[in-house]
Amino acid sequence: MPVFKTPFNGYSVRFSPFYESRLAVATAQNFGILGNGRVHVIDLSPNAPVINELIGYDTADGVYDVAWSESHDSVLVAAVADGSIKVYDTALPPHSNPLRSLKEHAREVHGLDYNPTRRDSFLSASWDDSVKLWTLDRPASLRTFREHAYCVYSVAWNPKHADVFASASGDCTVRIWDVREPGSTMIIPGHEHEILSCDWNKYDECLIASASVDKTIKIWDVRNYRVPVSVLNGHGYAVRKIKFSPHRRNLIVSCSYDMTVCLWDFMIEDAIVGRYDHHTEFAVGVDLSVLVDGLMASTGWDELVYVWQQGMDPRAA
Repeated sequence: MPVFKTPFNGYSVRFSPFYESRLAVATAQNFGILGNGRVHVIDLSPNAPVINELIGYDTADGVYDVAWSESHDSVLVAAVADGSIKVYDTALPPHSNPLRSLKEHAREVHGLDYNPTRRDSFLSASWDDSVKLWTLDRPASLRTFREHAYCVYSVAWNPKHADVFASASGDCTVRIWDVREPGSTMIIPGHEHEILSCDWNKYDECLIASASVDKTIKIWDVRNYRVPVSVLNGHGYAVRKIKFSPHRRNLIVSCSYDMTVCLWDFMIEDAIVGRYDHHTEFAVGVDLSVLVDGLMASTGWDELVYVWQQGMDPRAA
């Protein structure tokens, strides 16, 4: 399976929703503490297990996340450590990029999510404890959501309801929001420790997952969130990112500071159905392809991006 070497530490990887062989990768120098960043747009070679860089964009600060536009196949947004969001268009020459820099957050931008149903807007999550709503045609954010008491690490739109999203925070809560409402509509005190990631199930709009420093992933039903539907134990350290499968209702993928990527079926007792230990440093970015069933990608602080088919060895040539 193909591997791509990045000059800096990997932070996030995302499959394109338009091209099955294209991905974007966010990276940061010096483990994101201080230094430059780079956004890589990469393509899988159709004939050989090779990944080619289509284009790269350098930033003065580390890049923590990327998200593809759901309406323009060449546009992506990047979350930068200086509090800005950079907008890139791969169809334009390098000197025309970034298209713009959206600077409102007072601290690092850590997470991004593009609206998959409305396709015209995206969310940013920041260490300034806030979430912001943006559209590409406006230079200023449409709205700021302030309720979390600590860093917001992750945001995720509901796949069925265009106005509903969730945010995960270091204040140990997941909050559910409706952009038409003045404040959050639900607070899930999900974990005893910081919550680093959240994602909605793609087949049941009432199921949401949270991942925490407490090493667990919890699946919640928002109709009755007093007790989780499932608690997934198996990681040895903090769970950094989670993603529900776009193809199978009960599958979720995770990556962790224990350097592993795990695939879970949250409806069965022995929930781990795949464990991949190909990274040699913290595994911090993971994604599943919307276009190709079972195609996975991960990145980590070992400066490597792996793309592989579920059930295969990511390191196999």
